[in-house]
Amino acid sequence: MDFKDLVFYGLAAILLLAGLRVITSRNPVHSALSLVLAFFTAAGLWLLLQAEFLAITLVLVYIGAVMVLFMFVVMMLDINTEEMRRGFWSYLPAGLLVGGLMVAEMLLVLRAGDWDLPEPAALSAGYSNTKALGRLLYTEYVYAFELAAVLLLVAMIAAIVLTHRKRSGNKQMQAGLQVKVRREDRIRLVNLKPQKPETGSDTDAGG
Repeated sequence: MDFKDLVFYGLAAILLLAGLRVITSRNPVHSALSLVLAFFTAAGLWLLLQAEFLAITLVLVYIGAVMVLFMFVVMMLDINTEEMRRGFWSYLPAGLLVGGLMVAEMLLVLRAGDWDLPEPAALSAGYSNTKALGRLLYTEYVYAFELAAVLLLVAMIAAIVLTHRKRSGNKQMQAGLQVKVRREDRIRLVNLKPQKPETGSDTDAGG
């Protein structure tokens, strides 16, 4: 077992522990942080597979953008963990069933698979993983790539339409009128004359 194998098993163990913490942690913030750790270790595994572009994309997109959004949502919603725990036991049988099926599938693959894989070919010094991935996407899988882009666009438009509802009484800003506004339209200077103090007789009569 060489150093590369040790790094692989170490990252795999950390990934499994982080995944378990995601589903077993009682604090939503701790679950999100465990998911960040899982993404980091998955990126390390992709680096071992010489998939540098996918590893960098995972770190930038999922950790740098998606997980930050998750953290904001979790911290702003103030989720009531007591209500979430009440339904845990009702979903436990279904979760154990799905988890058991996944474990059985992995065991079958490990037992029936032929793992005498050939050594990967040596890459040249000027080899670019990103260039090879781009050439593959835009040649052999260009239709699937365009279809995925259209589906994402439709999903984004649908989300905007569903959330953008017209409500009565809302005030809309008009940029043109705001640019043309003048100081005289917003501020009025009033010249107030000084008032004389009330006399003593008026004060006594009022009392």
